[in-house]
Amino acid sequence: MTSEPRVPNDPNRVIVFDTTMRDGEQAPGFSMSPDDKVRMGRQLKALGVDIMEAGFAAASPGDEDCIRAVVGEMAEDESGPVFCSLSRSNEADIDASYRALRGTKRRRCHVFIGTSPIHRAAKLRMTPDQVLAQAVRSVEYARTHFHDVEFSAEDAIRTEPEFLAEVLEAVSAAGASTLNVPDTVGYATPDEIGALFRFLMARIRPRFPHVVFSTHCHNDLGLAVANSLAAIEGGVRQVESTINGIGERAGNAALEEVVMALRTRAERYGVTTGVDATKLVETSRLLSEITHSPIVRNKAIVGINAFAHEAGIHQHGMYADARTYEIMRPEDVGFAGSFFVLGKHSGRTAVQKRAEVLGYPLVGDHLTDAFAAFKTRADEIGEIDDKELIAICTATQREAAHVAA
Repeated sequence: MTSEPRVPNDPNRVIVFDTTMRDGEQAPGFSMSPDDKVRMGRQLKALGVDIMEAGFAAASPGDEDCIRAVVGEMAEDESGPVFCSLSRSNEADIDASYRALRGTKRRRCHVFIGTSPIHRAAKLRMTPDQVLAQAVRSVEYARTHFHDVEFSAEDAIRTEPEFLAEVLEAVSAAGASTLNVPDTVGYATPDEIGALFRFLMARIRPRFPHVVFSTHCHNDLGLAVANSLAAIEGGVRQVESTINGIGERAGNAALEEVVMALRTRAERYGVTTGVDATKLVETSRLLSEITHSPIVRNKAIVGINAFAHEAGIHQHGMYADARTYEIMRPEDVGFAGSFFVLGKHSGRTAVQKRAEVLGYPLVGDHLTDAFAAFKTRADEIGEIDDKELIAICTATQREAAHVAA
């Protein structure tokens, strides 16, 4: 085994582990072709993710080939991300991951096994001792091929804390350098996940001070991002997430939301990431195009309504100072700027200012008449675009001229 670079363990920096092309892609409706994965991989590299989980090599020969194609695009770039493949805790899966990633030294094997009572009994049909032994054997074997091995205790949140700690201690001794504690079924609450990580770190860090703790949260109860942030507050320094929050069932923690929460509330979290936030919108849109899955209007950070304003009170505040209603600058995530929508909730100021931009200054009675006509038309059709506003301004102008004559 040759020496391979690892992601540095900086206590003030959160490692961003992107699993869009693995956990995200394996969910119904999000499959990607090899060319799609290469395009997505290039974009994720430009975005600045630290770890790129490009797939699950043992899932199929095609998935192994996809990972190899992604790696082949960027393997020579020493400044690029670490490439990762998921493996079950067996030699065949680990061998498949090695074949897929052998073209780069920047490689990681991500080994997992279920540890909760329900997974041990129903899926694995193994005793706790058998699970522990299998976890250790798989990490030891992975270390014969990989310098960088991550271990995940699947369904960790529903695992007995003492047994979970025992497994994580054992795999750390076997050579795992990253310990992932996933909320596989989205069951945890922020208080619970924060407390669990504090317990695990107090138990494991004295013997293994350099191990990186990781969180991987699902969104079944809508808490994936909140739980990820609570884990970071609890000391976690790797967060696993996906673009647009895609993934199994209700999805994963959305990368763009976690990154911008850490950035916007820097005074609370006190950590940074290596992500270029100005590329979040274009990355989100590329994934939407590849998966043919539209981004909902009100999606946090990257939805078209995230920096759009229709209500008159909000528009008036925005004209005075954007900070009245925006806690982030749209340019910081890749939008050109804020967007004012003219509709039935819009106020007189917004209508007047947009009309002026279009070459129709509205003052006095003309403004009063145009605004009244605007409200009537907005009630009829909803959003008023520039063509409709010009028609309203022109019609009220003609009517005023006719009355004056």
